[in-house]
Amino acid sequence: MNTTAAAIEANVTVATIRTWCRYGAINAVKQAGRWIIDTASLAARIAIGALKRPARTVEFTIDTMTAIGGNRWQKNGHDRVYINNWAHFAGIETSHYNTGNISSASYQGAGISNSQASKLLGCIDKVWFDAATGKIHARFGWSESRVADRDEVFAAVVSGIRDAIAAL
Repeated sequence: MNTTAAAIEANVTVATIRTWCRYGAINAVKQAGRWIIDTASLAARIAIGALKRPARTVEFTIDTMTAIGGNRWQKNGHDRVYINNWAHFAGIETSHYNTGNISSASYQGAGISNSQASKLLGCIDKVWFDAATGKIHARFGWSESRVADRDEVFAAVVSGIRDAIAAL
């Protein structure tokens, strides 16, 4: 089963299904850059979700940001956690040739051209959490993709980070 069919069956977003795959919440393997999901494992995960646990509030803190893979940086009165793998949280998946060029790419489960993937990766330079404000910030790059504009990509990054923290 692919991510789209699994999302429809579980009544969640495709990004949530991909997060479950990455964190091992459901059994899945990646073949040719796409997740193939075990239906029995998905059914068990849906049953777990039906138990109606109390809703957890997602808090952006230094501890939660470092738990999902952020790197803490402190200097000159600033306290930040940089999210170096922001493309992962946005749902941008790429595989590369030995030369470093993109060989295949997808954005939130849909295949895209290598050129558009490069533009998506260039639309944001840095993503960080500022402990003083409690917010996630980004420095935007110069690229602009036809697939999604930089505001949509940043919204996907924040949503992916929120999903990853909720899965902790």
